[in-house]
Amino acid sequence: MSSLSITTLTGDQIQVDAQAVADLQTAVRGPLVTADSPDYDEVRQIWNGMHNKRPALIVRCSGVADVIEAVNFARTHGLLTAVRGGGHNVAGTGSCEGGLMIDLSLMRGVRVDREKCTVHAQGGATWGDVDRETQVFGLATPGGVVSTTGIAGLTLGGGLGWLRRKHGLSIDNLVSVDIVTADGECRTASESQHSDLFWAIRGGGGNFGVVTSFE
Repeated sequence: MSSLSITTLTGDQIQVDAQAVADLQTAVRGPLVTADSPDYDEVRQIWNGMHNKRPALIVRCSGVADVIEAVNFARTHGLLTAVRGGGHNVAGTGSCEGGLMIDLSLMRGVRVDREKCTVHAQGGATWGDVDRETQVFGLATPGGVVSTTGIAGLTLGGGLGWLRRKHGLSIDNLVSVDIVTADGECRTASESQHSDLFWAIRGGGGNFGVVTSFE
């Protein structure tokens, strides 16, 4: 691979040398995708086809460690960055033109705690993924009205769903999150830990970090 032309936060174009990209691929378990990759057009797609953005580099994260590496890479080079959860965002903010896409779509694990009546879901899960697991236990949580909507974008934006009249918004039922902030640290935010961050993300969208897990 030759050097990679990529857009920064200020809109400038820089060249990231091939060794830096190779080092990133070595550091992550998930694949890196560029415009030269055969699956590039498939991977870069988001739900709203009106937003036909072409990221220079896509990191398909397989877990939290990959997210940390991607965030550190973006910070080191000052890159324009977008986070793709379920990819359903109408405004197209799950992608970016010429920058770095941190893709969580491989992180779709869902685990139900039957005793606590809670569910833990990774940042790339959709509401269909969550409903499929919770219904086995006769449980449900206020989520979206479309099963292909990602839990991340909808929850961080508030979360309107079928159960809102009785149980409120998705954010009203959020217990905690694991979030990778811009400094590359993974933090658990809840009412008792990093409560200011927990307050901010509930309705503040993806402005405070990459949420890798929701409870």
